[in-house]
Amino acid sequence: MKIYRTFRTALKALRRNPMRAMLTTLGIVIGIGAVIAMMEIGSGSSASLQKSIASMGANVLLVIPGSSSTSGASQGTGSVATLTPSDCAALAQGCLALRAVAPMVRARTQVIYGNRNWVPGQMFGTTAAFLEIRDWTQLAAGRAFSDHDVLASSHVCLLGQTIVRELFEGQSPLGKEIRVNNVPLRVVGVLGRKGANMMGMDQDDVLIAPWTVVKYRIAGSTLTSTNQSASSTSSNSTSTLSSLYPSNPPELYPDRSETQTQNSPMLVRFGSVDSIMAAATSSGQIPTAIKQMTEILRRQHNLREGKEDDFEIRDMAEMTNTLSSTTKLMSNLLLCVALISLVVGGVGIMNIMLVSVTERIREIGLRMAVGARARDILRQFLAEAVLLCLAGGGMGILLGHGGSSLVRIVLRWPVQTSPTAIAAAVLVSASVGMVFGFYPAWKASRLDPIEALRYE
Repeated sequence: MKIYRTFRTALKALRRNPMRAMLTTLGIVIGIGAVIAMMEIGSGSSASLQKSIASMGANVLLVIPGSSSTSGASQGTGSVATLTPSDCAALAQGCLALRAVAPMVRARTQVIYGNRNWVPGQMFGTTAAFLEIRDWTQLAAGRAFSDHDVLASSHVCLLGQTIVRELFEGQSPLGKEIRVNNVPLRVVGVLGRKGANMMGMDQDDVLIAPWTVVKYRIAGSTLTSTNQSASSTSSNSTSTLSSLYPSNPPELYPDRSETQTQNSPMLVRFGSVDSIMAAATSSGQIPTAIKQMTEILRRQHNLREGKEDDFEIRDMAEMTNTLSSTTKLMSNLLLCVALISLVVGGVGIMNIMLVSVTERIREIGLRMAVGARARDILRQFLAEAVLLCLAGGGMGILLGHGGSSLVRIVLRWPVQTSPTAIAAAVLVSASVGMVFGFYPAWKASRLDPIEALRYE
């Protein structure tokens, strides 16, 4: 009840001069409005920037095979096949920090349509999850191939904008049949335009097909322990029945000497993949995802404790650092602007409250004479300052939200409403009132009642 009476008394005092109270809150209105508008515009820009960088692979993790050595000489990363489609399935099921996982098989060969040909910069064999990982779900035309197409080894593919321009000369490629290493592929979709990446490579110069087709038909191997990306496929080579089903296995797999067996043990032959691409649920979940992926892959590969990993997990640290630094810089900029705006509004509140104390000295003396204590006077003037700031904060929130909506409509800038920013604005408004209203309230509470009653 005491708090209620205090705020009721403070409200009556403010209603004596509404014009002055309105002008006093104007600084807070402008400050809070500017903060809300900038935070909403900044949040929208940050979200748009995060989405753009994520489409280039900011949250992407790449699992690649380990290295092998022959006679003490290391063959480098990816020289031995240790990743299988079952590894990919295990990661998708057991790693909660990942939102999508896709196997990757690479090839490089010529693509032919009619009398035109082109060698894509990138040729991927993968699953439909790859499009989600790379944020490529919005196709320019057609549809994406499905998991059923992967299981059935359907001869379908997706083309990037560069390949469409080079092969089809403005015509629609949907339903058309291209030849890749003498393997016919039907175009079912066209990827959306991405442009160049941070390294200047054309992301639209790409062909994507089911990994079963790329590995077992285009690359010309069935069960192999070598990486498709480690060995390039000749552009003039043909895929025939004799190469797919060799009739002379001893020539393909010659007997090895005892020394060769000891230096480079022969792996169990299985259908391998070149790499596994995964996307973490967020940038902050990347360390957790790496830890979970390591545990699952070591268990899949039956690696004993203390034995080195036969795989490597790489994250796009450069893109993640770029995103973090950009977001931090934007947040610091908005914080500085907010502080400046609120300090200016707070100084205005302090100035008017000091004037109010001077005008109401006789009133303060009279209240003290009839029994009001110093803390009651302090509480009353603090309540007035807080009410002024809360009123200004409320109007500032409406003004800022309206301004950001106007920017979105007129300038087409991305804007994102932040309930946290609105709650913070209310809290900051009350804090400004208490901080800048404390000195005038303290000064009023320290007045001598007799001197106050004598004041003319």
